[in-house]
Amino acid sequence: MKKTNKRRLLLKVCALVLVVIFLISAVFYGLEIWEKHRFAFSEDESLISQDTLEYDGKTFKKKENIETFLVLGLDTIGETYSIDSYTNDKQSDFVVLFVFDNDKKICNAVQINRDTIAEINVLGVAGDKVGTVNKQIALAHTYGNGKEVSCRNVANAVSKLMLGVNVNHYVSFTMDAVSVATDFIGGVEVTVLDDFTGISSELVKGETVNLNGELALTYVRSRQGLEDSSNKSRMNRHTQFIKAFYDKFSQKVKDDKQFAVNAYLSISSYVVSDCNSAKLEGLLKKSADYSIGEIYKLEGTEEIKDNLVEFYPSEESIKEAVINLFYNEK
Repeated sequence: MKKTNKRRLLLKVCALVLVVIFLISAVFYGLEIWEKHRFAFSEDESLISQDTLEYDGKTFKKKENIETFLVLGLDTIGETYSIDSYTNDKQSDFVVLFVFDNDKKICNAVQINRDTIAEINVLGVAGDKVGTVNKQIALAHTYGNGKEVSCRNVANAVSKLMLGVNVNHYVSFTMDAVSVATDFIGGVEVTVLDDFTGISSELVKGETVNLNGELALTYVRSRQGLEDSSNKSRMNRHTQFIKAFYDKFSQKVKDDKQFAVNAYLSISSYVVSDCNSAKLEGLLKKSADYSIGEIYKLEGTEEIKDNLVEFYPSEESIKEAVINLFYNEK
């Protein structure tokens, strides 16, 4: 009788354990589904640019063999695995849309002022759109998980701003990547555009210097303490740095077939992208084969509201950039 009771007790315990295991498994499975859902941020289906555009009395037809790549520089230090929060405060201070023209083998770009007032999607906890606001485009990244969802949110804001052009891919990087990548290619030579007195004795206005590591980051990131602390002034340094970096990187890739792969590996812990490593490496190699073309800046007006700079690009400036980058005259 005692043996029978023991068997029954053992069976009950086993059954209870199985139920607990089942419940735990169900919870983890549910969390996994939720995790996947919250990263699955679909593009706004309304963002479809027109096949033809009328401008200045002429008709323009959309180019077919174009690929776009949005690059975001976040105002934060550290590796990206430490960022994963729906209360993230990481703004994208650097916003550039690279446009690869695969027919002409040229890479143009449009540099977007981080203070640009744009329509931004407000996201819920699951990454779904719950509304919109008009704010500085740099703040689009603060909605979402601080990684993929946030990047996609900036991409949608850029697409809306640029008359619905498609953003094919994106990559964001924390500030560490600037110094690491610059060191990896052996520095970038520039003629200093601003007076950095009180910030760095190595950056003397008008002198040509080879930017390495932290000095490169100081040059492209600094605003406070400069005579002209506007973001427009900093964007001029960004343009200068991009062109110099692009030229040197391209030559390095031509000299060494493995350079693009190793370059990506050097900054991979600071990067978030919708591309896998093979795709990113392919884009890096492609960039080396393409010449750098125009880097467009949108023209407009600035206003100060609540101690914040608000930049309003003109419709004409946006349309002109879109036509030059994405359309050909019929």
